[in-house]
Amino acid sequence: MLAFIKRFSSYFYIAAALFLVVFIIITLNDQHQWGGWLLMACCLCLAMAFKGSKVLSGMSFTLLILAAVSLAMYYPEHFKNAGTFKLSALIIPLLQIIMFGMGTELSLKDFAAVVRMPKGIILGVVCHYTIMPLVGLAVVHLFNFPGEIAAGIMLVGCCPSGLASNVMAYLSRGNLALSVSVTTISTLLAPFITPLLMRLLAGSLIEIKLGAMVWDITKIVILPIVAGLAFHYLVRGKFKWLDKAMPIVSMAGIILILVVITAAGRDNLLMVGGLLILAVFIHNVAGFTLGYLSARLLKFSERDARTIALEVGMQNAGLASGLALTMGKMATAGLAPAIFGPVMNINGSFLASWWHNRIPEDDENTEQIKTT
Repeated sequence: MLAFIKRFSSYFYIAAALFLVVFIIITLNDQHQWGGWLLMACCLCLAMAFKGSKVLSGMSFTLLILAAVSLAMYYPEHFKNAGTFKLSALIIPLLQIIMFGMGTELSLKDFAAVVRMPKGIILGVVCHYTIMPLVGLAVVHLFNFPGEIAAGIMLVGCCPSGLASNVMAYLSRGNLALSVSVTTISTLLAPFITPLLMRLLAGSLIEIKLGAMVWDITKIVILPIVAGLAFHYLVRGKFKWLDKAMPIVSMAGIILILVVITAAGRDNLLMVGGLLILAVFIHNVAGFTLGYLSARLLKFSERDARTIALEVGMQNAGLASGLALTMGKMATAGLAPAIFGPVMNINGSFLASWWHNRIPEDDENTEQIKTT
């Protein structure tokens, strides 16, 4: 399949350009009924074209998200209900499945990494839970959004690292073991740290029920990860099809979550969308920048600094979306997480690709990398 995509990648680029031109023409002529389909087709063709590129392949999943979100923006009524069933009811179970998938990839050996590189993990977790909340607070004051929308920015900033950071760390020639460890530890600490940070920094923006949020994060994150860890030791490997299916289910779950949230908050998004995208972009880039600088100032290696930068800047936007839903604020507080996910993947992919072509000078395996 990959060979087929590489062979015909130029045709996918041409098709994407054609769909984009037609989209622009019909938009200028106010024929918006076809806009969502054309924009979706453009993103899908670009996703296929990028899949055939070693440098751009990391952005394929983001383009799939943008393709689905395009439909949600143009035709939101189709993504709110399925008959009498509210699609928002799927968000929490999907998040639990995603966290379960994370748990299946863990083993007790991963936790031993805490002993091997405690300084890097401590710095990564501390930077993550200080830089992103404080930058979020600054962004909220800078843009002066309505309270519940501003609370969504803070919610993203107070959540743990996202799983995508591990992929980006690998692509950037970072320290993958450190990345997995920081993601894991920050996620396990989330039931305690995220509610406290939200109460402290966002309590004036939205009502924060501390006990309820602790339980929500526990049932969304901790319990599924524990179940996944048990699965890893008891079942993993016995059902090969299930091992292969979990990553696909996780990716599909993330896309569906973002589509449902986008559809629910579409009207609010049209009012503040441009400014919110800018605010989220600043939040994300500041996280990458300050995370990297913090590590370098403390004399960490280039590989570790890249990893910490990605761990700080890439949040678990899905968890933030789920928490917005449990608070009954999906159409307002859920907007920033819905935007943050695609934005951080685009920025992270570009950053990882740029670093990938620049081998760390202090990498002890430099010569080996050069020969691969």
